[in-house]
Amino acid sequence: MKSVRQWFAEYDESHQNETNKAFHWLGIPVIMFSLLGLLSYVAFPGLHWTPLLNLAALFVLIALIFYVRLSVPLAVGMALVSGLMMAGIMALRNLSPMPVWQICVGLFVLGWISQFAGHKIEGKKPSFLKDLQFLLIGPLWLLAAAYRRVGIGY
Repeated sequence: MKSVRQWFAEYDESHQNETNKAFHWLGIPVIMFSLLGLLSYVAFPGLHWTPLLNLAALFVLIALIFYVRLSVPLAVGMALVSGLMMAGIMALRNLSPMPVWQICVGLFVLGWISQFAGHKIEGKKPSFLKDLQFLLIGPLWLLAAAYRRVGIGY
């Protein structure tokens, strides 16, 4: 299994352009939020829907297992980020006059447009076209950059 630094080194190869990086700082959190929002609508068969028993929670759990194998400090940060996003989704469900799934579909599309626009500027294909695991590395890459800015090791 690759180390977190190996994943980041490979991810960095197609993320050198500052404009592309800026698009990723916008697009990746928007995609993550909207994906969790959409997945939160899928309850497990035979169970009533609850905030903790749905496909979004299972997805987060599986992602966190992947992250723990790479870096415990980053996994803790991703658990916090994921929890805050799930809380935001629940708040939005309670406050929004329109269905949250509709908001999430729009955000999901906008997030991906920003990703592909960034890669068009960069002139390199997105990493996930090479390996789908990079879809999980992208959010971790952003979190690692935030950690470095504030002096947290990983």
